[in-house]
Amino acid sequence: QVQLVESGGGLVQAGGSLRLSCKASGNNFRGKTMGWYRQAPGNPRNPREVIAHIGPDGGTNYMDSVKGRFTISRDYAKNTVTVYLQMNSLKPEDTGIYYCNQLADISYWGQGTQVTVSS
Repeated sequence: QVQLVESGGGLVQAGGSLRLSCKASGNNFRGKTMGWYRQAPGNPRNPREVIAHIGPDGGTNYMDSVKGRFTISRDYAKNTVTVYLQMNSLKPEDTGIYYCNQLADISYWGQGTQVTVSS
């Protein structure tokens, strides 16, 4: 059974920091590139965009708007992959619902975690 459980979101002032966590299990996530996605607020039909991803070898990539501010990492325990997103120097435009998932062949989403950055 696939499980994706995101946590760590909250309300923070601009310039602050948050650390998101995602526990992923049930779909051989260990061998997959994992990403953090952000969905802008206001409309559940807003697309989820990949803002950072990390491969099984640890290689990372970031959307330009978060480079230098966000850091993605991952670790493993038994059948669970935990993916982290350290977010520093947060801006109001970082507000949204954050999800983690593999980068392709997605059939299931977790509940996400809400991040709200006030100005």
